[in-house]
Amino acid sequence: MPSRRGWLLLLGSLLLGGTGRVLGLIELYALAAAAAALVLAAVVTVRWPSLNVTASRELRPPRVHAGTSSRVELTMRNLDSRRSPSLTAIDPFGEREARFLLPPMAAADRQHGAYLLPAEKRGIYSLGPLTLERTDPFGLSVSRREVAPVTELTVYPRVDAISPLPYTMGQDPLSGTDHPTTLGPSGDELYALREYEIGDDLRRVHWKSTAKLGELMIRQDEMPWQGRATVVLDLRRSVHTAESLEMAVSAAASIITASWHHRALLRLVTTSGYDTGFGSGRGHTEVILERLAVVGADDGKMGTVLAGLRRGATAGALALVTTDRAGPNDLAAPGRLGGRFGHVSIVLFERGSYDKWAATNEPGRRKAAPEKGTSGAKLVRVTAETPFPEAWNRAMATRRGASR
Repeated sequence: MPSRRGWLLLLGSLLLGGTGRVLGLIELYALAAAAAALVLAAVVTVRWPSLNVTASRELRPPRVHAGTSSRVELTMRNLDSRRSPSLTAIDPFGEREARFLLPPMAAADRQHGAYLLPAEKRGIYSLGPLTLERTDPFGLSVSRREVAPVTELTVYPRVDAISPLPYTMGQDPLSGTDHPTTLGPSGDELYALREYEIGDDLRRVHWKSTAKLGELMIRQDEMPWQGRATVVLDLRRSVHTAESLEMAVSAAASIITASWHHRALLRLVTTSGYDTGFGSGRGHTEVILERLAVVGADDGKMGTVLAGLRRGATAGALALVTTDRAGPNDLAAPGRLGGRFGHVSIVLFERGSYDKWAATNEPGRRKAAPEKGTSGAKLVRVTAETPFPEAWNRAMATRRGASR
């Protein structure tokens, strides 16, 4: 079909024809006909011969953390028996698009290309569809064809390098009550199977399960001792601004990731009522991070969530992530969970950490009330001067020093 430039030229030809009729000038009729013929020739040029070009797209990796980038790899192939014309590939991503020229390809030829896709904010984004655009030399007509479907890119929250939640004093009484911890007397039994991880001894591969599942599975002859890490994320609208919500989600993702590297059993609970339950392994961690990639503010109630933790059979370490807009009762309640958890931390984002105006006009701002109301819990204050990673690592180091 005609491009914007082509439609303007057609409009101009109509004006020339009308003016030629009024003035009786044959020259204007000729110019109008030439302009219309040029647009028609451009339309025929871009539509014949038809394109027979295919494409495939691959994201590496398909899941990234905010602040990083994913590499998009494209493969184009000309299935026609003729040489393809010059094309423009367009790959939209949100409000942006990647646009690049594709030189002519010989028959049955293929070309590879790649570009980096920056991931600035958490979420699940659609990339594509990939479109090939063909135009005539004058840009009067354009033909577009979709050659690759939409691909999803999952952007996890930004993760900081921090210390994990500490193992509580003594063994977790719930970590293995339902499972045997050693091999049976015959020596032929095993505790469990798990997916292969880099560094595992290949002599421990369970080949029968590997053949059945199609993935390398490792024998786990006895259950390793695991701590438990519970992260409670406060998503209430009343305690968050847009900036503080992103910082709180990033903090929760950082704690989850650090505890996963420490091989702890993980659990995420939010004020919206979402609860993953305890689990381990990469798959469980990715489920949590995917949830954190899309969470938003809600109208949940902190009291209901903490009451559920108080009633349930829990153990290990607990971290509550909230802001200084939370009420005194919300900040005091986690400290009363000491009977259920061996360690309780409250990550408190103060106003100066997420409000630039407060950070500039109220330097050194502190609140005394939350400190008094959190007895039994370790308070991690995040301020404009002390960002989350520094405040968290300092608090965890102090806790480890005290435990010695």
